[in-house]
Amino acid sequence: MLQTSLIVELLRSQPQLAFWTATLAQAALWWVVPSFLYSSPPGELPLVLAIGHEFQLGSPFGPPLAFWTAEIAFDIAGVPGVYLLAQVCIIIAYYGVFTLARAIVGIHHATFAILLMVGIFAFTAPTPDFGPTILAIPFTVFALVNLWRAVAERRREGWFLLALQLGLLLLTTYAGLVLVFAIFVFLTATRRGRRALRSADPWLATTVIVAVLFPHLIWLDLAGDRSPLAFGLPAQPNGSYLGTLLDFIVTLGFCHAGLMVLVVLGSEWRFRSEEKVAVFARSFTDPFGRRFVYFFAVVPASVAALLAGLSGQPQTVGHLGPYLVLSGLAIVVLAGNSIPLHRPRLVAAMWSLLLVVPPLDVAAAITVLPWLGVSGIEVGQPAAAMGRFFAESFERRTGTPLAIVAGEPRTAALVALGAPTRPSLYLDATPDRTPWITMDDVRRKGAVVVWPNNDTRAQVPAGIAQRFPDLVADVPRAFERMVQGRLPLLRIGWGVVRPQSDDR
Repeated sequence: MLQTSLIVELLRSQPQLAFWTATLAQAALWWVVPSFLYSSPPGELPLVLAIGHEFQLGSPFGPPLAFWTAEIAFDIAGVPGVYLLAQVCIIIAYYGVFTLARAIVGIHHATFAILLMVGIFAFTAPTPDFGPTILAIPFTVFALVNLWRAVAERRREGWFLLALQLGLLLLTTYAGLVLVFAIFVFLTATRRGRRALRSADPWLATTVIVAVLFPHLIWLDLAGDRSPLAFGLPAQPNGSYLGTLLDFIVTLGFCHAGLMVLVVLGSEWRFRSEEKVAVFARSFTDPFGRRFVYFFAVVPASVAALLAGLSGQPQTVGHLGPYLVLSGLAIVVLAGNSIPLHRPRLVAAMWSLLLVVPPLDVAAAITVLPWLGVSGIEVGQPAAAMGRFFAESFERRTGTPLAIVAGEPRTAALVALGAPTRPSLYLDATPDRTPWITMDDVRRKGAVVVWPNNDTRAQVPAGIAQRFPDLVADVPRAFERMVQGRLPLLRIGWGVVRPQSDDR
């Protein structure tokens, strides 16, 4: 009697349930772990919130939409609200890929495409670090969905929805220009694309992009030297063009390592096998759909790699998400119209490990490593306690609420985030990047200047002393981590710049 795995039966009879179970399980894990175990936001999120708090139409860090949405989520539900926003972005992106894949390869193979995305590292571990890259992922996916509807299904409204998605994408990150370029090349290089361009709809839809970007375009015109475009490429790249390009390719390969493991485990290892395997078949796939998937799975990442080589700036895993949205679907299309699933239990076990190991690994690092005397987990810094202490100390000494925090960038951003008054962040080492605060504002309103301090001596670091020559260091303040273990206390050096009115 032939026995069928429950996993195969679920994929065969309830593919949509399998999709939602996998997607929501990943989102739940990456919301619960940081919400309950992180005592400070990861990566660049403190800086993102500091920029968003100013609600500028733009900044040297790029377009404003991601910073605005992060600040709104923080105002509504605190840092857990921002973590939830990040997971909502991933859910929407997965649903978009599922929608596109269902139109091209059918619902069963669309589910395979989503399940494979759990093996793409950029869609799992870095997701709580919300920023422009995370917000760009759903906009990228639905731009491709609407491009397919407009060109392949000839739906007029697809052009206007595509333009809206591209406008929002460019309002999130200038890296969205890579996708705009890829779409233009695809339309001009394919017969269906050229036919679509002969109609008025795509050209009329471009007005939507201009309308969405109009306020930011005005800001770019008025900002002058304060715009991101003024910073340009680094004068002296950090490495050679070829070296940076190879680093980008290696990072891309690392991101796909889990996906490749799933593919290998689910494939046939022997040429002659009597094993009875479940086969998931789809009807004939439109060749245009194949070209669409292959093109947008390869070209945007290739263009980004070439640009990364020009900039000389290394790319981290967290920045690659928008270029990898169709990787899983490309593998499914490449597999052909019939996909046999070998060793379903082993594949399911590996898939589960890829799902739960990254968040559980972070949780273990936070709770176990401190007891081994190992530090380096940045999310263990007590941002709320730090912000509260420095805000209260400043107000006791000056009689005014804390309005500005400066010093070492991440430490200052954490204090600005944790302080009840939500002071502005001033990057004193690179003041052009925080143009909403000037040194005159610091002298007029006063500020707290902070920096990491590994000992008990009250000494201002040389760089900070050069920028604040009158700053007197206070005794470093020691803070306990949420899990202190055998680690030494976290010591923060600090000093107060008193408002000028206090000296009169």
